[in-house]
Amino acid sequence: MKHYFLCLFSLIAIGIQAQSKQSVDQQIDSQIDPQIKAAAENIEQQVIAWRRDFHENPELSNREFETAKKIAAHLKSLGMEVQTGVAKTGVVGILKGDNPGKVVALRADIDALPVIERNELPFKSEITADFLGTKTGVMHACGHDTHIAILMGVAEILSKNKDKINGTVKFIFQPAEEGPPPGEEGGASLMIKEGVLKNPDVDAIFGLHINSGTPVGTIRYKPEGTMAAVERFVINVQGKQTHGSAPWSGTDPILISAKIIDGLQTIISRDAKLVDGAAVITVGKITSGVRFNIIPETAEMIGTVRTLDADMKEVILKRMREMVPAIAEAYGGKATIEIQNNTAITYNDPELTGKMLPTLQRIAGKDKVELVKPTTGGEDFSFFQEKIPGFYFFLGGQPEGTSEPAPHHTPDFYIDESGMLLGVKVMSQLAIDYLNQ
Repeated sequence: MKHYFLCLFSLIAIGIQAQSKQSVDQQIDSQIDPQIKAAAENIEQQVIAWRRDFHENPELSNREFETAKKIAAHLKSLGMEVQTGVAKTGVVGILKGDNPGKVVALRADIDALPVIERNELPFKSEITADFLGTKTGVMHACGHDTHIAILMGVAEILSKNKDKINGTVKFIFQPAEEGPPPGEEGGASLMIKEGVLKNPDVDAIFGLHINSGTPVGTIRYKPEGTMAAVERFVINVQGKQTHGSAPWSGTDPILISAKIIDGLQTIISRDAKLVDGAAVITVGKITSGVRFNIIPETAEMIGTVRTLDADMKEVILKRMREMVPAIAEAYGGKATIEIQNNTAITYNDPELTGKMLPTLQRIAGKDKVELVKPTTGGEDFSFFQEKIPGFYFFLGGQPEGTSEPAPHHTPDFYIDESGMLLGVKVMSQLAIDYLNQ
C-alpha cells in the first residue's frame, strides 16, 4: 500500500509538472503579439528573397551604393522619412507611431568582405572588386546580408502597425562595419559624427548578429561587456640592407620583427591581468624583402589587439608603445608603432538588457535564450553604445546537420535562412515593447 501511494503521488506530481509546463508554454505564446507573429511569418519568403539578392550582389565597405539604393527604395515605399548618404552610403528611415513617446533605433550593417565564395549556391556571389590594389572576390561572409533583410522586414511590419507604436523607430542601415578603407572615415563612428542619433534624439538602440555556430531558433546574449575593443596596429622596422651571406654587415629587420612578435606575447602572459578579462595580440601580416639572398632594409607588421577590460587595454597599449622601439634598438635597428582604435567594448547596458530579456524569452522561449561568455570578436555597434544604452545579441543561423560550421569571414561561410524569421519577430517586438514600457 505504501508503494501504491508513492507511485500515485509521483504520477500526480508528474502530471502537475506537465500541466505547469504546458500552461507556461501557452502563456508565452499568448504574450506574443498575434499580428506581429502573423506578419513576420507572412513576410518570411520576401525576407529570404531580399537576403539572396544582397548575397548575390555584395559590396565592400563605403562602396555599398546599389545596396543603399535598394534599402532606401523599400523604406520610401513604406511611407517613411528617409535619409540617404549618411556616412557616405548609410540609409536611415524614421517611422513615427500613432502615439507620442520615446525614440528607439534598430541597426543593421550592410557591407561585405573581400572573400572569394566557395559555396555552390544558386545565389552565390561572383562579384569581384579591387581591394587595396588587389583584385578579389566579394562575399557576404559575415551575415550582413541577413541583417539587412531582417531589418527591411521589421520596417515593413512596424510601418503597418503604427497603432502599436508609442513613439518613434529609427532604422539605421550602417555601412563599413568591417572598417572603411585606409585613409577614409566610415562606419558607426562617422554616422554618429553626422548626427544619426539626433533629430529625433535616440533613447536606446538594438542590434543583432546572426551566427553560424549558434543553432537556429536560439538567441545568445550577455549583459555588460560582450565583445572586445579592437585596435589595429602597424609596426615599421628600420634595419640596414646587406647581402644574405654576410648578415654581420647589416641589420636584419626580419629578425627584429620576430623578436618584437615574441615580445608582444609576453605582454599578454606577464602584464595583462587576465582574471579581469580576455586579451589577445595578433600579428596578421608581415611584409619584408624581395629576394632570398638579400637581407632587406625594412619590414612592416600589421596586427590587432583585442581586450574586454578598459583598464587592461590601457596597460597593454602602453607596454606595446614602450616595448617595440626598445626591442628594435637592442638589435641595432629602429621601430615605430601606430595604434588605431577600430571598436570600443560592445557593452550591453545592464538595466536595458534586464528590461528586454523577457521579450527575447517570450518570442524564442526561455530554454532558447542562453547567457554566454564574452567573445574577442569586435563590433562597431559599440560606438553607438558609448553614446546611448544599447543591447546587442546573437541570432542562431547554424546550418542543420553541421557539427563544425564554417567560421565567419571564410569562403565556406553559410547561414541557414530559416533562422531569420526569429530575428524579424524579436526585433519587431523589442521595438514595440521598449516604446510601450
